[in-house]
Amino acid sequence: MILGKNFSNLKVILVEPNGPLNVGSVARLCSNFEVDELRIVSPKCDIFSLEAKKMALKGQKFLEQCKIFDDLQKAIFDCDLVLASCGRIDVNKDSLFESSEDIFEWTLSFKKINNLAIIFGREDRGLTNSELLLANKTFSIPTSHNNPSLNLSHAVSIVLYELNKSSKKNFNNELKVFNLASSKEVHDTFVEIEEMLFRVGYLLKHTSKVKISKFKNFILRANTSIHEINVLRGIVHQINWFLNKSEKISKHKFD
Repeated sequence: MILGKNFSNLKVILVEPNGPLNVGSVARLCSNFEVDELRIVSPKCDIFSLEAKKMALKGQKFLEQCKIFDDLQKAIFDCDLVLASCGRIDVNKDSLFESSEDIFEWTLSFKKINNLAIIFGREDRGLTNSELLLANKTFSIPTSHNNPSLNLSHAVSIVLYELNKSSKKNFNNELKVFNLASSKEVHDTFVEIEEMLFRVGYLLKHTSKVKISKFKNFILRANTSIHEINVLRGIVHQINWFLNKSEKISKHKFD
């Protein structure tokens, strides 16, 4: 594979693309860089149109074999590591945006990543904050502050080129075994955490989104391992068990 031994099963994911020419161009890039699979979430155009096929050229098989999902969570369900591209510059200090070069060199510190996904957002407005939080890491492509947004297919071409270039670098340090908690594991854990915090009265409906996002940002920034996320989930399960037991005792007293 052109991307080297550190990566396998690379998936390019487009969220709600609305231009068949862009989709066709991305399919062609998937062929250029030997991407394993193209996935599309809720396309807003005919991705099988003649326009898309003409732009795809030798990448037409990626259009024919692409998997379509109605939800981004479903599109990344089997991915070990999820990266998301973002061109916005209106981000706050809690955001986890890094340069694409730093991100790709970080991935090379691991021996093997079996299922790597890279997400690209809508042409007009990119990815939402909640969608960005589904990724293990988010990155931006350095561009002019006056015009930071790139054409979708141009962004994909730069990212795949940089990933390919980074994978060919030689590092002297000993490679680590990849054991980062997957995007799905982190998401499922936070569904349980949010439910628990509502039960104990820590979260309120009008502030829950902001608080959970900050907590999730902290977990993602810490590069939490599978073992660590399981420990956190075990704590949540135990607290829920205690709450359920307490509720049953209270109900028995009043009956």
